[in-house]
Amino acid sequence: MALPALAISTEQGQLTGQGLEGFYRAGRRVLSRCQVRVAGREPLAVQARMIAADRARFVGTLRASTAGGPDPDLVVERTRYADGTERITLRSAAVRTLRVPVEVALGTDLADLGSVASGRAGPELPASVHDSGLRWSCAAGHAAVTADPPPTDALASAGLLRWELELPPGGTRSVDLRVRLDGAGPIRVAGREVTSPLAPARAAGDDRGVQALLRTCVEDLQALLLRDPGNPSDMHLAAGAPWRCGLAPAEALIAARMALPLGTRLAAGTLRTLARTQLTGPGPRAGLIPGPRRDAGPHLPPGCTGTEATLLFPVLLAEARRWGLAEQETQELLPAAERCLSWLRTTAGDGVYLPDPHPGGPLRCETQAHAHRAALLGADLLDAYGRPGAVGLRQWAEELRAAFREDFWVEDRGGGRPAAARSADGWSVSHLGAGTAHLLDTGLLGAGERAPGLLDRVRTEQLARLLGSPAMDSGWGLRSLGAREAAYNPFGHRSGAVRVQETAVAVAGLAAAGYEKEAGSLLRGVLAAAEAFGYRLPEMYAGEQRTEGSAPVPHPAACRPAATAAAAGVLLLTTLAGIRPDAPAGTVTLRPVHSAPLGEIGLTGLRIAGEPFSVRVSRLGLAMVEEAADGLQLGA
Repeated sequence: MALPALAISTEQGQLTGQGLEGFYRAGRRVLSRCQVRVAGREPLAVQARMIAADRARFVGTLRASTAGGPDPDLVVERTRYADGTERITLRSAAVRTLRVPVEVALGTDLADLGSVASGRAGPELPASVHDSGLRWSCAAGHAAVTADPPPTDALASAGLLRWELELPPGGTRSVDLRVRLDGAGPIRVAGREVTSPLAPARAAGDDRGVQALLRTCVEDLQALLLRDPGNPSDMHLAAGAPWRCGLAPAEALIAARMALPLGTRLAAGTLRTLARTQLTGPGPRAGLIPGPRRDAGPHLPPGCTGTEATLLFPVLLAEARRWGLAEQETQELLPAAERCLSWLRTTAGDGVYLPDPHPGGPLRCETQAHAHRAALLGADLLDAYGRPGAVGLRQWAEELRAAFREDFWVEDRGGGRPAAARSADGWSVSHLGAGTAHLLDTGLLGAGERAPGLLDRVRTEQLARLLGSPAMDSGWGLRSLGAREAAYNPFGHRSGAVRVQETAVAVAGLAAAGYEKEAGSLLRGVLAAAEAFGYRLPEMYAGEQRTEGSAPVPHPAACRPAATAAAAGVLLLTTLAGIRPDAPAGTVTLRPVHSAPLGEIGLTGLRIAGEPFSVRVSRLGLAMVEEAADGLQLGA
């Protein structure tokens, strides 16, 4: 994929029109069928692999000569690009000249992705011969496929293009197909390296998977970039393909925050884009960044992602400043952050907790963690620019900590656990889920210090033990709901599936708190799962227990690639080095994972203060800066 373009096929390489197969542009299927036959037969598929995020290569073979023997003498290679182009190359190994007919059967329904996904796409449209290919028309628009070289024959009734190709011994011939939507200009891919806001970081080390994981994650993030139509210089991430190829505010902010080691340009573009959506004017919703409701699993009603996005906005701005966001850009975004913080104080009112936006809704543990972090990092940001309100935010956060430690802990024979929520009448919802990992994500303050958390040291240790237990650690990552809880479902996206984003949050939080054994186990599990998925991590997969020789089971509704999963890969690997920058103070502190769970690892091409930053962690868990901006000092 290279948004707004996307191509979906099976590993066979043929586009059959079944299911979701096809070339898409801006959510419309431009071509649903592209089937190649050589000498009257389909090539035998022998290999399919991703070359990069925006292209794939398919290899097939067949025997085209009349000589006996089992060996194929013709290789058919298809290189498919997300932008709607495909090159079909025939390579001959025959000892005599081959004259082979090549046929490409084409078709489309010009259906939108939602109709395709729900089975309402309708029949293929009739084709007409157009230029050097075929054309289809309907009320939704027009699409065409052109070929180079032009076909010998074009049969509109069958949707067929034909060539008679001659290949000398060892010879090669190619046919290029280009799919286009009439009236649409050339695709402007936001993630091109020359314009991408993401640094092309690289990893190397004892574990061969780290190199492939970081490369693929960066490529996937670039493929998911979109431009704000009204402000093309501002880029943000789509949530994921194929289901959510648009802006999802909370996911865009989460991914931009985890991707801060790749630079601050993505964070700035995301913040500016969302600031333009912020509600203004009088009323209790002023300052809110709107977002859709999201299912919260079997134990809780759906939650509001607008609440999460509003709380994430000042956090991302504060941390982007620590990573080197320019002072002018920070100051321009500060009023929007202040409105978010004002919304927080207004919504909390005289209470100590941030309530559910719907009357009578539960007080959610995860929401209190987000609110507490926003208050502390927001206060830090306000102080930095001499703006009022920091004292009140810190006082409220302190009151929240005291009350939370009293109200949100459920004692049991195992040492207790955080409550997932409290009902309006004061009852605790006590199931153990991955949302508790957000209690470990306290946020970055100055001098490389982490903000204080809602749990004390003893209860943080208990939470670390719970997250590292077999009930939560599936061996492939962190389950979204413990395996011993009622309503556990390994495929439930909030009730047992492994969500990569939450696993990365847990790994980073556990490592920062000093619980390296639990962090290392979860990290190794995700890396093993990444290898099984070709290092293109889906947003989630089944939480089935890992056993000898097993593989992670895909989730049928998962986006892959997904912005939060790809950005989580960046966070997982940079956590090993424990990079804590303070660009305004001109320092960077390293708190590496001393157990070095992946052995030696080197990270190059990261960004701090807009300049390249490289770090290496030895097998002994010692970190060393290898490249940094002039004047950037190593903190204690």
